[in-house]
This record gives sequence, C-alpha cells and structure tokens, in this order.
Amino acid sequence: MPYDPYKHHRRSIRLKGYDYTTSGIYFVTICVQGRHCLLGEIVKGEMVLSPVGQVVADAWCWLAEQYNYVMLGAWTIMPNHMHGLLMLVDGKGSSRTALTSGNAESIVPAKVKPLGQLIGAFKTVSTKAINELQETPGNRFWQRNYYEHIIRNEREHRAIEQYIYNNPATWSEDKLHPDAPSNRFNLEE
Repeated sequence: MPYDPYKHHRRSIRLKGYDYTTSGIYFVTICVQGRHCLLGEIVKGEMVLSPVGQVVADAWCWLAEQYNYVMLGAWTIMPNHMHGLLMLVDGKGSSRTALTSGNAESIVPAKVKPLGQLIGAFKTVSTKAINELQETPGNRFWQRNYYEHIIRNEREHRAIEQYIYNNPATWSEDKLHPDAPSNRFNLEE
C-alpha cells in the first residue's frame, strides 16, 4: 500500500517542547506488534511468563544495568504488552561498557539518552534476543510507538503504581486485551 499522508499520518503523543532527558518518573506502555499474546498468560489473576516474556523481563532490567541514570519502578508484563515506571535520576549520564581488553567493565561518561532512545534500546535488545530464541532473524516484535505519561506528583505516582500491580488481576477488563472493543491508550499499530 503506497504512503498516503492524509491516511498514514502519525500524531505524536509526546509533550511538545519537553526535555525527555529531565530527571523524573515516566509511565510507559509498550505493545507487541499486532497485540498478539506472546509474553505469557494470566492464570488465576497472576501473570505466567512465556520464554519470550522472560526475555522481555530481562531486557527491561537491562536498562537499569546498562545506564546508571535509569532506575526501574513498578512494572509488569502482560500477555501482549508491558507497563513500567522508568525513572531518570541525577542527570549525570554514563553507561557501563565492556573494555576492549579483557572482560572487566568500566563506567564511561555518556550523554543522557532521552526516554524515546531508552525505549528504543529496550526494544532493540529484546527484539534481537527474541529473534535469536525463535530463530526468526529480522522479525519485528514491538509496535512502532509506545504510550508515555510524565508522573507529575506523588498521588499520580501511587495511582499508576497501583494500576501496574493490579493489572494482571484485571486482565479480562484491560483495554489492551485482544477481545477489547477499544484501545484506552490510543496506541498506534
């Protein structure tokens, strides 16, 4: 299908003019391509990860291991998406990089990556590992976009944290459930 700018335009959900390297807490939702339930299943209100879901969990944790200015808050993996609180702290960027001689690691000064680049790194690392696991080189795993919300106060933080913790128990009502009639977050395919 040829590109039609009137049909195929993408509206950014990012806050115009906001610096996404700013220290703060960000709520993100990332969906599997086509919202296929590949990450596991809900059993008696609890999420049971598939091998692919475990790869996603490991890749999410990798973000905080890779970048010392990233901390993870509450997060959960659902059958076809994940929610997480990602915190950027202190503004002093560096990353853990292997030295070229030997296996030792060192802290190398680096520019703080904005939220979108961090999510991009997560998607790249997880997709590569999933494709290796499934022997499907080059396959796309995640939807192109993601939902984000800047946490503005403690009340909002607590409410979103509770939403994340309760998400597996409320899966049948989740707007990202494959049988849901609409999409609460208006995520683009």
